[in-house]
Amino acid sequence: MPPLLDPKDLYAANRPGALSEAVRGDPPRVYVPNFDSGTVSVIDPATYLVIETLPVGRGPQHVVPSWDLRTLWVNNNDGNSLSPIDPATGRLGAAVAVDDPYNLYFTPDGRYAMVMAEARHQIVFRDPHTMAVRNALLVDCDGVNHADFSSDGRYFIASCEYSGDLVKVDTERQQVIGKLHLPGHHPMPQDVKISPDGRTWYVADMQSSGVWVLDGDSFTSATFLPTGGGAHGLYVSRDSRYLYITNRGEGSISLLEFATGKLVAKWQIPGGGSPDMGGVSADGKVLWLSGRYHDVVYAIDTADGHLIAKIPVGREPHGLCVWPQPGRYSLGHTGILR
Repeated sequence: MPPLLDPKDLYAANRPGALSEAVRGDPPRVYVPNFDSGTVSVIDPATYLVIETLPVGRGPQHVVPSWDLRTLWVNNNDGNSLSPIDPATGRLGAAVAVDDPYNLYFTPDGRYAMVMAEARHQIVFRDPHTMAVRNALLVDCDGVNHADFSSDGRYFIASCEYSGDLVKVDTERQQVIGKLHLPGHHPMPQDVKISPDGRTWYVADMQSSGVWVLDGDSFTSATFLPTGGGAHGLYVSRDSRYLYITNRGEGSISLLEFATGKLVAKWQIPGGGSPDMGGVSADGKVLWLSGRYHDVVYAIDTADGHLIAKIPVGREPHGLCVWPQPGRYSLGHTGILR
């Protein structure tokens, strides 16, 4: 794994405007996969308008930056393919056949792409460019989908939403080294995020309506922090101070302060909504989120949480990607850059 810029802050490379040379020429865009429309809406963040609609495969779930930051992969889950977008030009390339690509990650050394094949109960390690299969890891849980990596990259933790489990995987050996069933009545873990100091892990739970907090190294137990109905997505502020938690079921965003581990604010979307997946603008001033069941995208001011814009897109928008983003390389999902 490339060495951290700051051993005390995993996200030190994600400061406002800290764009790598690889992405500085890419036009600012927000790429929105519309699951039920089979399209990607392209938003100009300067005007808050959709400027193009790209036809992709069936059931696109997430738009994922490649490890080298030069390709945005659209995960066509129902269409069993990945559609590449060139972020420098916005052009859509020929789709690559990939079985059950619900979500996509990359190992910290850039050697493998990791397809979260949710329906197949597998994490499939592939060539990061051709997507040829290198190894398929069978996981003993149901609905493997979201993940994040430890500070040294030696392991990652993935959520299994339908069985209520977390699995810990040795990155190099590509083997499951731990499994933790979350307590409670039918837990449904979603997004996973590690704290800036690398000591604490947070897992959103849509069914329990909050966040599980655990030590990833010991991986023995988790405590629960209620946030709001349908807790789903987790995003780190550009100054590494806050974790934005989307509460999809109640139309709100909770703010957790990393230094104290406490919730310090809750932002309500006027009139309600269904904030799901997204990311933070390069300057850190706007939180972009898909409105999964309202066919819109929300642009939210990170200074005070007010709604800047509500932008109509296709049907069932999901894992949108804000581009470009600060950072040196991508670990996948909608933009876990370090």
